[in-house]
Amino acid sequence: MALSNTNAPILEVRNLKKYFKVKKGMLHAVDDINFTIARGKTLGIVGESGCGKSTLGRTILRLTEPTSGEILFEGKDISKYGKSQMRRMREDMQIIFQDPYASINPRMSVSQIIREPMLVTHKFPDTAQREEKIDHLMETVGLAPRLFNAYPHELDGGRRQRIGIARALALDPKFIVCDEPVSALDVSIQAQILNLLMDLQDSMGLTYLFITHDLSVVKHISDEIAVLYLGRCVEKAPSRELFANPLHPYTKALLSAIPIPDIRAYNKSMEIIHGEVPSPVNPPAGCRFAGRCPHCKDGCIGKDPEFRSVGNGHFVACPYAEALA
Repeated sequence: MALSNTNAPILEVRNLKKYFKVKKGMLHAVDDINFTIARGKTLGIVGESGCGKSTLGRTILRLTEPTSGEILFEGKDISKYGKSQMRRMREDMQIIFQDPYASINPRMSVSQIIREPMLVTHKFPDTAQREEKIDHLMETVGLAPRLFNAYPHELDGGRRQRIGIARALALDPKFIVCDEPVSALDVSIQAQILNLLMDLQDSMGLTYLFITHDLSVVKHISDEIAVLYLGRCVEKAPSRELFANPLHPYTKALLSAIPIPDIRAYNKSMEIIHGEVPSPVNPPAGCRFAGRCPHCKDGCIGKDPEFRSVGNGHFVACPYAEALA
C-alpha cells in the first residue's frame, strides 16, 4: 500500500515485548503486542494502572529499549536503528507526557522550552525563522503572546500542558504518543485539551497513540481502542464497536464501571472484578485474567488464548467470547 494513502499504516507493531529483570525473575511489562495505526488516525490504549500502557508508548519511541519484536514506522523497522538514526527519527515521533509540570524544565521560560528541540536538532538554524515558529506554535495551542517569557510556576496545569503540546509540535512530527495527557487536569480543562488535540490532528494530519485509563476520554478521541491487561492486549476494535459490543469479560467490567450522570441509572448492573491482579513477574501460560474471571474454564489455563478476529475489525483474546456475549 502506498504511503501517500491517508489510510495506510504509519505505524505497525509486531510481537513487541519489553521485559525488565527483577530479583524474582523477568517482569513482563509488554508481552507480544501487535497492532497497526493508519495515518491520521488515533489508537486508544486503555487498562488499569500497571498494565503496561506507558511502557508500550515509550518502547515504541525507543525511550525504553524493546526486548524483542518489530516497530515499523512508515515501513522501516526502527527497533534496529542506532542512536544517530533515532536522533533523526525524533523529528517524526514525539510524546506528550502525563504530568505537565514534571515534564518541563522549571528554569526555562515558555519560549525557551518550545525552542529547545529546534536547537538540539538544528532543524531551524535561522534565528528569525525559529522565533516566528515559536510565535506560531503558541498561537496554535492557545498560549497568549504575553506568556512568551513566563515560567511554568506562573501558569496553571492547562497552560503547562499546552506548552508540552507546543514542544511536541516544534519539529513538525507525524506521530505523537499522548501518555495520559489530561489525567492530571480538571474536567473542564480536559475537554479543552482533548478538543485542541483533535483540531491539531485534523489540521496537521497527525497520528496519535492515546494512552489513558479513562474510558470516557478514549471514546471521545479514538478511532480504535485496544484494551491491555497485565502486558497483553485482550481486545481491540473500532471505538463504536467496542462500546456497543464488548466481548472480553475484562472489557465488559471496565465499561460497566463508567459513571453515568443520570440518577435513573443508579441501579444499573455492574460487573465487579474480584480478586487481586496477579504478579507480572514470570506469569504462567494461559489467560492472565483467568484467576479473576467469573467465566473461567479449563481451556483458559495452561495455554495462551489466541488473539483472533470476530469480524468488523474486532479482535479478542478469549475462546469463549461469543458464548458470553
